[in-house]
Amino acid sequence: MLGWFFNFLFKIFGWHLSEKELPDVDKAVLIFAHHTSNWDFPTMLAAKFAWNIQVRYLGKHTLFKPPFGWFFKSLGGIPVERCKASNTVDQVVDIINKEDHCLLALSPEGTRSYTDYWKTGFYQIARGANVPIIMFYLDTRTKTIGFSDPFQTTGDIEADFQHFAEYYKDFKGFKPEQASIVQTKETFLKNRQ
Repeated sequence: MLGWFFNFLFKIFGWHLSEKELPDVDKAVLIFAHHTSNWDFPTMLAAKFAWNIQVRYLGKHTLFKPPFGWFFKSLGGIPVERCKASNTVDQVVDIINKEDHCLLALSPEGTRSYTDYWKTGFYQIARGANVPIIMFYLDTRTKTIGFSDPFQTTGDIEADFQHFAEYYKDFKGFKPEQASIVQTKETFLKNRQ
């Protein structure tokens, strides 16, 4: 029912969802770019319901305590303790490895504002859990929302980031001037010298 409703809403506003089949994978890291506006989240949330994808997301562990913890868990939330000695990547890799089905949605930019490079946590999680990355996009020029085929990381992070940059180069978010550069921090620092 929800899927029909959100598909109807997209049609009213002139948006199109990719008609290709969603990849049949049990586990993956789903990234979304370019994250440039407050409209990104509700638009992608509507796409999630339209496609009927059961995605997970990361949240601060305190969100999952009573009385509202049940609500955030029901939406697919995964509690993460950032103050623990073990880092967030290790915690998330352990969670993915323990679950039978886990499509983890992350924004590599981590912010709606412009940044000189992407964060690499999503990449480290995919590598650590040995799961593919599926790249989702929102393109305001064509009013299309879609995704890539699953991409298995190679371990050569710079080459893989070039692949991500090539994939996303023609897509425009709601505020294209705020799109972050698809590169690692290391590449950014090297190019600045």
